Amino acid sequence: MMAYPNCSLNVNRQMLDPSFESYRLSLDSVPCYTVQLDAAVAEVKLKDSQYTLDHMKAFGMYNYLHIDPWYEESVYFVDCKGRVLNLTVTLDTALGKPREVFRMDPEAGSPEGERLCASLSLTSATWAALSDGAGTLTLLRTSKRGESSHLKWEPVFSECLGEPFTILHSVCHVQHGIHAIELLLLRLQKDPDDTRGSGFSTSLEWLTVSNSKYEVRKRRLMKGNSVPHYAALGPQGKGLMVASEKPFSFQQVDGVPLVEARAEPMQVDSSEPIYVWQQTAEDVTVRVRLPEGTGKGDVRFELSADRVCIGLRGGEPLLEGPLCAPVDAEASTWTIGDDESLEVTLQKRIDGPLWSEVVLGDKRGQCLINTEQATHIHQGLSHLTAEDPNANPEKDKPPCNAQELEDCDRFPEDSSTLMRFDGDTLKPTHVVNLASHQYLFTADTSPSEMPALCLRHDVDALLWQPRPECPNDMWEHVATFNALGYVQASKRDKKFATCAPNFSYAALAECMRRVFIYRQPLPVDTVLFNRKQGRQVGQVAKQQVASLESNEPVLGFRATNERLFVLTSSNLFVLKVNN
Repeated sequence: MMAYPNCSLNVNRQMLDPSFESYRLSLDSVPCYTVQLDAAVAEVKLKDSQYTLDHMKAFGMYNYLHIDPWYEESVYFVDCKGRVLNLTVTLDTALGKPREVFRMDPEAGSPEGERLCASLSLTSATWAALSDGAGTLTLLRTSKRGESSHLKWEPVFSECLGEPFTILHSVCHVQHGIHAIELLLLRLQKDPDDTRGSGFSTSLEWLTVSNSKYEVRKRRLMKGNSVPHYAALGPQGKGLMVASEKPFSFQQVDGVPLVEARAEPMQVDSSEPIYVWQQTAEDVTVRVRLPEGTGKGDVRFELSADRVCIGLRGGEPLLEGPLCAPVDAEASTWTIGDDESLEVTLQKRIDGPLWSEVVLGDKRGQCLINTEQATHIHQGLSHLTAEDPNANPEKDKPPCNAQELEDCDRFPEDSSTLMRFDGDTLKPTHVVNLASHQYLFTADTSPSEMPALCLRHDVDALLWQPRPECPNDMWEHVATFNALGYVQASKRDKKFATCAPNFSYAALAECMRRVFIYRQPLPVDTVLFNRKQGRQVGQVAKQQVASLESNEPVLGFRATNERLFVLTSSNLFVLKVNN
């Protein structure tokens, strides 16, 4: 197994608010304006053959509305006539009709039965990439969209690339005088080798289209067994970032399979383990051997909620990497014992579950199991070998049936990861374990930056901005939405989530009708007191609810600093959030 370079997400504690209480429901109305469409949105519903959860994530939850990061208050979508339509808002009370900028050939590509939803990616201020949902990729020269709004887009490249796909991301750059466009495409394909899973695999294809003739110059294919939560290309095509439940790896380059280095024959190491460890339901104790004469000043010890680093100053770490499960860093301790070994006590954040290892992937330690733990484990597994499925007749409840488990009770086979791959070697350069951080949404904060991703940290939602130019701090914590991680979990009908590029608010959209807006705390003009604590409240975070005049499902949801755009099959709603 490949040893990945593990790293962690560094939370900016100054951006957290431990005293945050709740959102106050505001009865202030949110101005809502409606644009009626003259043709329905080109919605493609899932077919009987697209029955997996991955199909639902990739296509059933697809966002049909596209925001233009280069030009404010401008959105795009595709209707059933094959038209790419644009709505740019300058005055809410004088909204015009969406304007056609390009029309696709409805007869091109594969038959109607094999189509996916059309997808659009705004590559730069003057370029766009379009998939017709039938396997054809079209690159369009748009001119400066804000200044040339009356011009139609000009196709400069169009090619059928095989099976239907959706465009996840695209960037363009100029290198050595040659204009190049990098594109990331998503496909779900039948996988006969996947006999234990859904029978489908996910492929991400990284294309490079360049030269004055705009030809496909390079095709890199990577595969995984889950639809990625987040996938984006780095500036100049120097890297790729993927967040997913199951890991991805590159398989082919220009149709040629990548040959993996042959594993060296396993050698049995008869030496003593570097460390020994044991655990209880509440904590984990690790003992690391130290050289003779080592004092406390010589020890290097760093601990966060999900990562540890133990070593000697000026030397290589003896034990470093992501922990098997989160810990309470403030309640954890270390000391040097009488035998000159470093003894570390890690306080588990969640009592009960036993760890399989201390640091993920580190096999240099030895786990010591006491008699009480061995008896407990034996009793817990006895039903697997007993003739009677309920070996303990005094127990009222029958043994657990795995088929009756709820989704929230299941333990994932693979921990969610955020990985960064190098564009030249196609090897992982950075890996973050996201097991305890639920993915919430992706947001475009700046046209010059990669898309940011929002993750749940305890009850809060933290926005992380990729910084490929900073290899030692690849993801920067740029915003915090207080308690949003907890709030969104209660929205059972939630379909989309997003935030303003300036982080002034976050918003959730349900499958139908309702939109929830969560504003950042703002100073209050009047004197308010907390009745329970008897202290004055200086800031208040507001929650607003908007109900759309529509019974159609929400198909698209995007945010700007001033407005929310909500797309249904026959209407485009514009909500004025900020003045």
